[in-house]
Amino acid sequence: QQERQRRSRRLRELRALALGQGDFELRDGSGAARRTADFRGRWVLLYFGFTHCPDVCPEELEKLSRAVELLERDPALPPVQPLFVTVDPERDDAAALERYLRDFHPRLVGLTGSPEQVRAAAAAFRVYVSAGPRDADGDYVVDHSVLTFLLDPDGLLRDCYGRSRTAEEVARSVRGHMDTYEPLPP
Repeated sequence: QQERQRRSRRLRELRALALGQGDFELRDGSGAARRTADFRGRWVLLYFGFTHCPDVCPEELEKLSRAVELLERDPALPPVQPLFVTVDPERDDAAALERYLRDFHPRLVGLTGSPEQVRAAAAAFRVYVSAGPRDADGDYVVDHSVLTFLLDPDGLLRDCYGRSRTAEEVARSVRGHMDTYEPLPP
């Protein structure tokens, strides 16, 4: 009873934050328009990053991919859709995302768009994004929030995971949310 009350309180707090609410439109690796609503009905692990990231993004995408693989071992669980939204649309077009993401989970979908579209998607999740200064070669690093978001089949934020969480911890948490999930009434 106490655990159920704690989960209920946590969900109320997350809904009050209104993270991920609204609908953004971006393009996937094939150039097709994708909206938030396209992923309703599925569990989603969503990460914001960029392909030129030297270390943090690859580490987080490895962890996200590993968590999805761990969940896939149980055929009784619904599939989890891994998503990657770039915070660097200047360099991360659809082709760049396709090349970069092929090294991670085979179902990982990369999304990009215009700078305005990407800013709107990041803002919906309150993701901090700031491009650093360009070096002599014109290269730059993008500072951004390092969080992976879990969205339930209703499109609502269920949890978020920082760098300190392992793939095993993320998978265990996602499984726990799946076990206690109750769809919103129509």
